[in-house]
Amino acid sequence: MTSHAALIDRYGRVATDLRVSVTDRCNLRCTYCMPPEGLPWLPGPDLLTDDEVGRLVRISVAHLGVREVRFTGGEPLLRPGLARIVAQAAALKPRPRLSLTTNAIGLHRLAGPLAEAGLDRVNVSLDTLDADRFVQLAHRRRLDDTLAGIAAAEAAGLKPVKINTVLMRGVNDDEAVPLLAFALEHGYELRFIEQMPLDAGHVWRREHMVTAAEILGRLTQAYELLPDPAERGGAPAETWLVAGHVMPDGTPARVGVIASVSQPFCRACDRTRLTADGAVRSCLFSREETSLRAALRAGASDDDLARLWREAMWGKPAGHGIDDPTFLQPSRPMSAIGG
Repeated sequence: MTSHAALIDRYGRVATDLRVSVTDRCNLRCTYCMPPEGLPWLPGPDLLTDDEVGRLVRISVAHLGVREVRFTGGEPLLRPGLARIVAQAAALKPRPRLSLTTNAIGLHRLAGPLAEAGLDRVNVSLDTLDADRFVQLAHRRRLDDTLAGIAAAEAAGLKPVKINTVLMRGVNDDEAVPLLAFALEHGYELRFIEQMPLDAGHVWRREHMVTAAEILGRLTQAYELLPDPAERGGAPAETWLVAGHVMPDGTPARVGVIASVSQPFCRACDRTRLTADGAVRSCLFSREETSLRAALRAGASDDDLARLWREAMWGKPAGHGIDDPTFLQPSRPMSAIGG
């Protein structure tokens, strides 16, 4: 792989981590993502086919230097061809590391087939351990299904199982310690994520967000957290070792916080994003995107598509600009962008 072929931007950052949304549909209605009544879904013909997703992933790996691929949604388990898409990606040379961000509903059936297809691990969204509060947050009574899916992922070898949690002020912000206790008990890696301005209703307010500093303050009331000596690199989470606790494989237990808003890590960002309808987004908060679908369906070559992708990433902004008074949320909500 030559450097001129990489997904480099004008600030010298190189994207090696691809987030691929395979659907905008979801079976939950989490309050920080979409309204209870849901959203209009993308029409079927607008979605990339399984083979189109597979081809663009192949181009990203073979032509553009991508080394990690994360499949997202919406809820990616709702994509009927997901296992086939994973298997196509697992067959690539060099083989990228493959992961999935999911709410785990249905994973008790699909963990085994996905592992056999080549999936390496999962990130599961879990914001509460209380069944009634789960309904309040997600407008569906599915906590047991999520927990069953998490256990199935562990049993299928999709490790390390990572848990993603968004704390919302006055809703579940009292669960920081119980969620960490749950993760430590089961050998999962917990990541708290600051609530970001990506809700469909555009009602996010900074003052309502539970900050990384607040989260750490709550955790340190019950646990001793030590600086993590491991190199962070482009990882979005800053992690700490949980003193006195180890993972099932004997490695130190860790907890992380993704402080996208209060402590942005844009300077180290190594991600590129592909939406379910074939658009490249250089940043999660971009208001502009570059569609590859039309060129792909018009017969563009791999080299042509790679060039369009490189051009899209070259224009990546220096940062997400949430603190800028002129900041505007992207028109697409999180469910239509991919995590």
